[in-house]
Amino acid sequence: MTIEGLLQSTIQKNASDLHIIAFTEPTLRVHGKLMPVPNSIPLTPEQVEQLVFSLLTQEQKELFTANKELDFSFALGEIARFRVNAYYQKGYVSAALRMLPLRIRNIDELGLPNILYKFTQLMQGFVLVTGPTGHGKSTTLAAMLNEINHNRACHILTIEDPIEYVYPKAKAFVSQRELHLDTHAWQVALSSALREDPDVVLIGEMRDLETIESAITIAETGHLVFSTLHTNSAAQAIDRIVDVFPSHQQDQVRLQLASTLEAVISQRLIPSLNGERIAVNEILIATPAVKTIIREGKSHLLDNVIQTSSDVGMESLESALARKVKSGLISLQIAESYSNRAKELTRLLTSGKLKN
Repeated sequence: MTIEGLLQSTIQKNASDLHIIAFTEPTLRVHGKLMPVPNSIPLTPEQVEQLVFSLLTQEQKELFTANKELDFSFALGEIARFRVNAYYQKGYVSAALRMLPLRIRNIDELGLPNILYKFTQLMQGFVLVTGPTGHGKSTTLAAMLNEINHNRACHILTIEDPIEYVYPKAKAFVSQRELHLDTHAWQVALSSALREDPDVVLIGEMRDLETIESAITIAETGHLVFSTLHTNSAAQAIDRIVDVFPSHQQDQVRLQLASTLEAVISQRLIPSLNGERIAVNEILIATPAVKTIIREGKSHLLDNVIQTSSDVGMESLESALARKVKSGLISLQIAESYSNRAKELTRLLTSGKLKN
């Protein structure tokens, strides 16, 4: 069993992920469900180590051995890219590999809301894509950035750990920086970003106070900033950002966030009736009313604003789920399992007032 063979199986099955763990068959995630690689047998710890280490450079091997975990990416010829998290479990080498198609699908192909095109036309501000791990945040961001890449002569700077999608040559000038390969630390890369003359900045993930603070600062200085955050709703994203800061800084952060935020896109990949997964999005747009709510620290009101502001392009998760149910794309049972407010979902499905 070779790593090339396992990667080919991942591609052939159109799997999103490949898992390699000792004493277990190599396992694929296909449309959200786990299944063993066909005709595979459980791997020994030595086989797993050989498979994983065959992907690493000498420098990466040293980093992995020292830190016990490592994120990196690589291309399999002209077929696909993979994002890898190598880690230890129970003392044995393991790895999770996420497949990233080489061709970046556009907003329409991904079935995303048309309002995302509007967000790509912004000249400055802060746009967040939120949701759980494995629900397509990176793919949605890539579609938006590639839209900018093809339509604006600007400088797009990405800071990632690791680089995921590689943007083709188009109208924009794209610089992609990877942690460890191109910079020693997030904070160093973010502090130097403004000296690299960017127009658009992608921060792969806002993972701590320093990254969030830098993202807001870059947006404040007249740049368009995109990033991701792990939260379950658009309203939760606001609280998560503010709560990261010490209490004495939170009022100032609310002011900064209110002045820079343009939109929050909260995304889920939902199992559809045809066995695949489709994107369902909650959309929060930073209207004057939303900015006032953020400034005043009343984020508990945001869900109600989203529900009552469909005329400006906002949509709640329940509204998006209800539309998918009425369109025959997902089952009611699945919609209920992903909903944050089951009663609101039921009301929308029975009211007859749902907009297409």
